[in-house]
Amino acid sequence: MKLKDRKRKIREMTPLELEAKLKELTEELFNVRFQLATGHLEDFNKVRINRKEIARLRTAIRQRQLGILG
Repeated sequence: MKLKDRKRKIREMTPLELEAKLKELTEELFNVRFQLATGHLEDFNKVRINRKEIARLRTAIRQRQLGILG
């Protein structure tokens, strides 16, 4: 999925969906880091991708709190 599509999908999510997705990605990041530490991770890009997606979600949540994003 392209970055533009991911951003649009995040904008369309409700606050509850954003929180749920954030929790899911945080747990997934933990698992990916654990796999990295144990040497079982095959796709090293997953860490970077998850961190960036978490940042996008946190930004969207904060924008809604400030009333910047509708």
